[in-house]
Amino acid sequence: MRPVGTILVICTGNVCRSPYLERRLRQLLAGQDVRVESAGTRALVGADIEPGSVSALLEVGADPSGFASRQLVPAMLDTADLVITATQKHRADAVALHPRALRKTFTVGELADLVRDADLAGSPEVAQAGPDTPWASVVAEVARGRRGLHPARSAAESDIPDPYGRSSEAYALMSTEIESQLPAVVAALTPR
Repeated sequence: MRPVGTILVICTGNVCRSPYLERRLRQLLAGQDVRVESAGTRALVGADIEPGSVSALLEVGADPSGFASRQLVPAMLDTADLVITATQKHRADAVALHPRALRKTFTVGELADLVRDADLAGSPEVAQAGPDTPWASVVAEVARGRRGLHPARSAAESDIPDPYGRSSEAYALMSTEIESQLPAVVAALTPR
């Protein structure tokens, strides 16, 4: 049986951005051998998804139920095939916690940029991958090799804004920013 790939999504409190990304990726990658989880660098451990993110998830038909915020720990980073963060600071925090995660950790915007025009199906990494290779590690390999080919985004361009404690407009902006990056990421993570 093919191993299940694991995607770990990270933000600060694990109540707004990372749960939104987690649940949307679960929805959009349904039927694939993938587990999508999330955690926070300063998690509100055990908390539900914030109501603004719940509303945004319901608007796109994703399931917000059964969630509890978790604190990011090194073991999560070690076992993940792919780590997606809401901001550059979250990426730096994750790598500081577990330096070996550097090669598989990307902001959602950076990952979208790296895979947007990649020919993953035609890449040597994918061609050499056996049936027992988790798909996420193959995507991470391809993105790793492409990192130097694209100019890095600034934090202002890369970071998903934090809506915590703000208005419904802030949650709408968060979801719009995430949704603008998801098509390229989901396409790259979907077997052809």
